[in-house]
Amino acid sequence: MQVYKETGNLPAFRNGVITIGTFDGVHTGHRQIIAQLKAEAANIDGETVIITFHPHPRRVVADASKQVQLLNTIEEKTALLAEAGIDHVVICPFTESFSRLTAEEYISEFLIKKFHPHTIVIGYDHRFGQGRQGDYKLLENLREKYGFRLTEIPAHIINESAVSSTKIREALLAGETAIAADLLGYNYFFEGRVIEGNRLGRTLGYPTANLEVTNPEKLVPGNGVYAVQVKLNTNEATASSKTLFNGMMNIGTRPTVSDNLRPSIEVNLFDFSADLYGQELTVIVMDRLRGEQKFAGIEALKAQLAADREAALAVLPLNN
Repeated sequence: MQVYKETGNLPAFRNGVITIGTFDGVHTGHRQIIAQLKAEAANIDGETVIITFHPHPRRVVADASKQVQLLNTIEEKTALLAEAGIDHVVICPFTESFSRLTAEEYISEFLIKKFHPHTIVIGYDHRFGQGRQGDYKLLENLREKYGFRLTEIPAHIINESAVSSTKIREALLAGETAIAADLLGYNYFFEGRVIEGNRLGRTLGYPTANLEVTNPEKLVPGNGVYAVQVKLNTNEATASSKTLFNGMMNIGTRPTVSDNLRPSIEVNLFDFSADLYGQELTVIVMDRLRGEQKFAGIEALKAQLAADREAALAVLPLNN
């Protein structure tokens, strides 16, 4: 797959079949669009082209005080699109001037002049141009003028609700990991760097890696205890050839042992003892075990951690 980080000097795509969107999460709804994109391209010996945006449009046109919580970093998104078999991904810089293009200018000056599409495939709810005034009907009205074909994808229905990145974000923040995984088509994951902690977990018999999320815009699931799989992103941490480990994760303020209200992310890897400080980890969220609780004391907390480990092992794949 070829990736282009700006829209100047793009190649001439062979019978380009294009679609446009933020594709945050590259979820099951997106994958229906991708399947249609690939089918259309196969019929005309064409190339598939996805146009996406960075930064996320909400950072530019929405309330700047509201933090954008993303399901994917731009690197994760392009990797998922490559796995889906797309030929070309164009990452368009989303700027204030770009956001001011009228819907008609968006079509004529952006889509037509830069991409010369043979076919445009869009989702049922896709909007574009200043004030999100452009839609499928406008494209339909202009397709003869500009000589492109047009395909609309209806809402992809799962459990009688249309899939959306917003629904997935809401599910993750509520700890509804099974719903999120159903909508995504994969288990949610995030990357973090292991930072210095207070080493309390070690004294409890459950040493933890304290994580700082690599990208501050990446969504962190809601507070609670989770069963996870953890990928070591380098081989320096262990002499073992194994890089995927089962474990459990706590997200929250640790009310039993701390009065600090700032949430932390702590991961306990099962059957692992190497030093991880400074390492980059990928955490794959498999299941939520329980909400965060305050216990009467350290012994009650230790008993619950033992129960959490057993609950995690019951839902996690066996270690290889």
